[in-house]
Amino acid sequence: MPPLVLSDDDVRELQNIAHSRSKPHALVQRAQIVLACGTGETNSSIAKRMGITGMTVGKWRKRYLELGVEGLHDELRPGRPRTYEDDKLAEVIHRALQTKPSNGSTQWSARSLAAETGISKSTVHRWLKTSSLQPHQQP
Repeated sequence: MPPLVLSDDDVRELQNIAHSRSKPHALVQRAQIVLACGTGETNSSIAKRMGITGMTVGKWRKRYLELGVEGLHDELRPGRPRTYEDDKLAEVIHRALQTKPSNGSTQWSARSLAAETGISKSTVHRWLKTSSLQPHQQP
């Protein structure tokens, strides 16, 4: 188990995270683990006190040693790649806000945008919702 020496700045930053009520619980717990490691407490005693495994304590100690505070944040996980790039999203949003439907309607709906762009209705609806847009209410 490599020793973990924390500078005063590191301790302050980790304490801010560890005592936060707005940050994700996992990040708060990781900061608490690293702070405990910095006091010289063993992995097994930290694990027992916090109700986690020794491997978990070791993982976050190692990540902190390698990457610092940034290492406590979740890494990107593998998954399905995005189907549409940002430029396609921007095109749909621009179309919803700046143009009128070609079928003579006065405003866009998720369905009409989907039909016009060739993107599924559910995807267009999700993009509009994420962007807080309601094209049917645009003047």
